[in-house]
This record gives sequence, C-alpha cells and structure tokens, in this order.
Amino acid sequence: MPSSTRFVLAIHVLASLAVTDGKPMRSEDLAFSVNTNATFIRSLLSRLQEAGLTTSQLGTGGGALLAKAAKKIRLLDVYRAVEDGEIFAFHRQGPNESCVVGKNIQAAMLPSLDRATRALEQQLSSVTIADIAEEVARLGKFNIPWKGC
Repeated sequence: MPSSTRFVLAIHVLASLAVTDGKPMRSEDLAFSVNTNATFIRSLLSRLQEAGLTTSQLGTGGGALLAKAAKKIRLLDVYRAVEDGEIFAFHRQGPNESCVVGKNIQAAMLPSLDRATRALEQQLSSVTIADIAEEVARLGKFNIPWKGC
C-alpha cells in the first residue's frame, strides 16, 4: 500500500522556514535541505499557501515565509493542508456484500479506526512547527535564527 511523504516533507519545509526566523527561503534552498527537486517543493508550498501556512515574497531576496508564527502552526494543520482523504481508507470497490465478513467488516472496524484517528489528531494538535524547529536546533546544537543550511 503506497504511503505519502508529503506530510513529513511539509514539516521539514516549515521547520526550515521557522529556524530562519523570517528570512525568505528559495524553493531551491528548501529542495537542497529536503533532498528533492524544487518543482516538488513549489507544489508543496502551493498547498501550504492555500492553507494559510506560508506566503511568498517576490523579487530579489524573495522566497517562502511562514504566514503566521511557528507556534501557531499545529502539525494537524500541516497534515490537513497536504494530505488528501482520510487517514484510513476503506475498500476502493467495497467488500463483497454476499459474504458474511464482507457485509460486516467495515462496521466492525469503524469504531477502532475512529478512535485511532481521534488519538492521532489529538497528538498532531499538541505539537507545533515551533516545537519541531526547537528540537532541530537542540539536536543540531544551534540557535534560532539560523543563517544557513
């Protein structure tokens, strides 16, 4: 089953913007840090901007910026901005209703999946981009604002 990396890469991008503390970053520089191409970063930044999490500054010295304070951006906000659909997806074509398991499997799973979703959302709501940026700075032994990659 394929999984998306958009969420963790979006956190990486936002943490990079947070540690520079207001200095715009070009998509090429963000792509260097993420180790991907700038086209993907621009696509990710577009989703983040639509969600009100980033903004862009045009012209010389321009680039991406946080649209609000890092301490106000929750990981749940990031998840909702970049991921499509539900955390847990049911059968694409639906189970076979003529089978006793197929007829009842979704109703049997739903309560557990709902509890897991609520737990995940609660955890993602309790962590901010500022928390992640501070941990990156602690692990990297540098202070925010940081001047380079």
